[in-house]
Amino acid sequence: MIGITIEPPKCETMLNGIRVLDLTRVLAGPFCTMMLGDMGADVIKVERPGTGDETRGWGPPFNEDGESAYFLSANRNKLSIVLDIEDSADRHFIEGLAGEADVVVDNFRRGTLERRGLDPDELMRRNSALIWCTITGFGPTSGRPGYDFVTQAECGWMAITGEPDGEPMKVGVALADVLAGKDAAAAILAALVARARSGGGRRLFISLVDSARAALVNVAQNVMVSGKDAGRWGNAHPNLVPYQLFNAKDRPLVIAVGSDGQWVSCARALGLDALASDPELATNAGRLAQRQRIIKEFSSRIRSAFASVWLERLAAVGVPTGVVKSVREVTEDAKGSARTGMPPGVGESLRFPPPRLDQHGSVIRHSGWRVFDLTFGQSDGR
Repeated sequence: MIGITIEPPKCETMLNGIRVLDLTRVLAGPFCTMMLGDMGADVIKVERPGTGDETRGWGPPFNEDGESAYFLSANRNKLSIVLDIEDSADRHFIEGLAGEADVVVDNFRRGTLERRGLDPDELMRRNSALIWCTITGFGPTSGRPGYDFVTQAECGWMAITGEPDGEPMKVGVALADVLAGKDAAAAILAALVARARSGGGRRLFISLVDSARAALVNVAQNVMVSGKDAGRWGNAHPNLVPYQLFNAKDRPLVIAVGSDGQWVSCARALGLDALASDPELATNAGRLAQRQRIIKEFSSRIRSAFASVWLERLAAVGVPTGVVKSVREVTEDAKGSARTGMPPGVGESLRFPPPRLDQHGSVIRHSGWRVFDLTFGQSDGR
């Protein structure tokens, strides 16, 4: 038996005792189950023989143990077991885990599990309290594979990202995957609340396209209200001025003026009193009409001093501003870990790092879900 050490949470976590069977791979699904694990749920990740989750091979970079940074980013607070859905004995074991689980999350393509005898509807009939969430690319009736890049292209994101005269551009993070993962976690939490009231489980479907379309929010609303299509604004904002990037003497910074009061404070803090007192610029609509004038004067003024000067002045009068930081600076600020990733956004517990492939297979086969009730005395050196 492989020894493992599971650190008990320092206090009662939000999802303490909730059992999550993770049948997902790549990003949206693993991000969802990691969030649930961060909130205290017990998560068993089932991986395919040989390669496991595809992202185990998505590198470099790999750490000193040969683990890919991509896999590490979305798989903490889970235990790993290798099971083959083509094998009848392994399928039977998965059925047993599902029978005692609170939540199952999968992102198999339509019909894949059913053709192999793992029918979610049948397993939910056996476990009436089970919540089963399937994450797809294009909805439950589509067989198209779901990839973030394609979703960003087809859901309008690339059409509005990038410089106005440049090519359509994707967001630098696989954000459609991340949003779908968060939507799945939110739906599962809501289903758990509903189950606490009714005792019944719920079948859930989340798709990348639905999450990405919903995330267009005000941009989509602008189009529907105005009848005019959206374009690319680079680092500017279609509805607010000034709300964009400017170059200081040493580094770029952003200024985000969201109210008429902030406008006056901002212009005065920059020493642009003539703009601050101009009645034509007193409202946001007026500033939109004179966007080019404002941006020209702001740009010239901000280039004359270091970013720290403007940050201090603008912060003193309550104007939202910040410098453009590198990812390395952000990871250092957040005290991120090369082993366990960035701190949980939900602010809960870190109990154990991402698992090696089948690291906990023998103890899960022996103990099932009871593995989370046990603390093994000897660490495996992690």
